[in-house]
Amino acid sequence: MEKSAFERMNGTYRQEGDYFLPNLAVPESVPIGIWGQRRRHYLREHRKALYNALLLSGKLDIHLADTNQQAEDVFSQLVKQMAEQEGITEQLKADSQMEWVGQMNNIRSAAEEIVNTEIIFA
Repeated sequence: MEKSAFERMNGTYRQEGDYFLPNLAVPESVPIGIWGQRRRHYLREHRKALYNALLLSGKLDIHLADTNQQAEDVFSQLVKQMAEQEGITEQLKADSQMEWVGQMNNIRSAAEEIVNTEIIFA
């Protein structure tokens, strides 16, 4: 009897009653954060060929997880550096919470735009 395509790719079967079922395993999923989700959306909408190539090769989740980690690291570093440059301290937080929140929101927005431009939409 000729081997099936599954068997030619070293696939195996197990018997369940009168049926032979393929031994398949679902790959473990990699957690993807907000930056990885944004990258997925960008690739799906604007870089369809790259998205499909990554998806079909099974490397999409790894790419998105790596992008998420890189973006998170850059975002955290940017927020820290920009806060130091603007002189936003814990003392300001204690003295004037609303001013501190407003300035930190501005810094986070600016850092988010930089990460989107340099990493997510690159």
